[in-house]
Amino acid sequence: MVQRLGAGQAPVSAAPGTGPPATWRRHTPREVALQWISLVAVAFATVWSVSALDIEWAFFQDAHEQAADLARRMWPPRWSYLPAIIAPLVETLHIATLGTAIAVVFSLPIAFLAARNTTANRFTWAVGRGLLVASRSVNTVIWGLLFVAIFGPGPLAGIAAVAARSVGFLAKLVAEAIEEADRGPIEAIESTGAGTLQVYTVAILPQVLPVLIGTTVYRWDINVRESSVLGFVGAGGIGIHLYASINQFAWQQVLVVLLAILAVVVASEAVSARVRERLS
Repeated sequence: MVQRLGAGQAPVSAAPGTGPPATWRRHTPREVALQWISLVAVAFATVWSVSALDIEWAFFQDAHEQAADLARRMWPPRWSYLPAIIAPLVETLHIATLGTAIAVVFSLPIAFLAARNTTANRFTWAVGRGLLVASRSVNTVIWGLLFVAIFGPGPLAGIAAVAARSVGFLAKLVAEAIEEADRGPIEAIESTGAGTLQVYTVAILPQVLPVLIGTTVYRWDINVRESSVLGFVGAGGIGIHLYASINQFAWQQVLVVLLAILAVVVASEAVSARVRERLS
């Protein structure tokens, strides 16, 4: 309620030492300084990286012309080549599916090993975390090169490469879910005298199962895309036909392969999104 001043009344002065109200700021001066330092550091790193790569900027002058010429060579698509790549497309899906399934089997024990609340000690935790880092730090194509040297060219090397790359991805997310599991069911099962394996399978696994399923579907979607280029290193799938068509400068065939890969990726994305929607 606002008090009106009558005639002859003077306004009441503020209490001694009381200044104007402090201005609200979104960030403190320290946070603003850190933001500017971060921006300067990123700008410096970007300029340094570009200069270190020794990029030939002259190639950008006619890049649009080269792209237009390549598009003209690709059109129209050579649809007669489509029957020849149906089987490799199916093989690509098999590589992604089997590789993901194998990764699920191996990721579960590694996840329990890498979770702080289920691992035995610091050494086993370090081993679990080391396996996660080793799996995720190597690209699928590099895994493919290694397994081609071990198993020889073919889909077996592709399946092993997909599995080796996916184990770390799945186990990391499942391990985080295990660490966030509710302690109530775990303590209830432990109070009955159940063993460690029973606690894991009865109290913890049901809690992390939705995360495991959702992550597996998401990883399968990623693996479908990555499996399409494993043929470049001889690990099976549609990639070998794409690589051969590029080497032969058969650009109309290249477009057919790219469109087929795009259709498979879009379909896998739709399936993945639908399954994750049902799980949520």
